[in-house]
Order: sequence, then C-alpha cells, then structure tokens
Amino acid sequence: MNFVSIRIITGDVARLVNFYERATGVRANWSNEDFAELRTASATLAIASTRTVPLFAPGAAHPADNRSVIIEFLVDDVDSVHRNLTGFVGDFVNEPTTMPWGNRSLLFRDPDGNLVNFFTPVASAAVQR
Repeated sequence: MNFVSIRIITGDVARLVNFYERATGVRANWSNEDFAELRTASATLAIASTRTVPLFAPGAAHPADNRSVIIEFLVDDVDSVHRNLTGFVGDFVNEPTTMPWGNRSLLFRDPDGNLVNFFTPVASAAVQR
C-alpha cells in the first residue's frame, strides 16, 4: 500500500489552489473547476469543491471544519520559506522553531483554517530519517 494524497474539501477551490501554489511553488493540475492537484515527488495535495462530496457520501465532509490534521511539507530551508511567506500568510501560528525531535518547523493556517507545517530536519537524527 502507498499513501498517495490528501484531499481538502473547500467552498472556494480557486482561492485555496492559488494559496497553495504561492506557498509551495508547485503548479496545480486542474481536472475541472471542482478539482485540482498539486503533485510533489512523494505525495499529492488534492483540492476539491463541496460539489464533489455527494459523489462519495453526502454530508461526509465539510469545508473549513478541520482542527485535527496538519498538512506537512518538507522544505530545504524553513527560515527562507518563512521570509518568503511573510506578508503573504496572514498570521503564523508559530514562527520557525526547532522541535524536540529535530525538525525546524513553521506553522500557519491556510485560508480555510487548515494547519500547515513547513519543516526542515536540522538535528543529525532528524536528517537521517
């Protein structure tokens, strides 16, 4: 089994896609106005409109209602990313901070309130993982 993607359900696909394209530097591949994907080497961030939910199970997902998942991106230099996102991201939840497990992390919320973590391994054990 391979973990391949996470999908965000949103009320405004274009707004969220634009945000993630700017934040990550990855261009989205659009299937139609209700669905786009930002593909990286290891996983895909899919963004879909609320109109897609009934195709799976009506009422099963609600936009801008997540407070339990952190969407994480490995970056080369989290401090540089922080500088580039300052002025674009509204408020940072946490400025770049070195975590006890050896990653330097930057936390912020996307326009729907989803928590996003950009991180860089900095401790030797974290780099080896």
